[in-house]
Amino acid sequence: MTVDPDHPNHLDDAVKTRRERRERWQAEGERPIGRNLALIGALGWTIVVPVLIGIFAGRWLDRQFDSGIFWTLGLLVLGLAAGCAMAWRRMQRE
Repeated sequence: MTVDPDHPNHLDDAVKTRRERRERWQAEGERPIGRNLALIGALGWTIVVPVLIGIFAGRWLDRQFDSGIFWTLGLLVLGLAAGCAMAWRRMQRE
């Protein structure tokens, strides 16, 4: 097997990331339970707020256009996707 220096090796990157995390954990220790609980609460709000905004905006649009629940469902799903994406990015930073 030949090694191409221009082709990224994902296994090497994964090993390097894992090693860095382990070294940081050994230096800093376990995160306090309060910080973990705060992160869980923040992630919950990160998901819930866009969903609620989508629901309220969808209900308003449905009333304006007399369209049943068309806009509500669409914006609810959009809000859920946006909230999950933001929560995912937040978890990656932690």
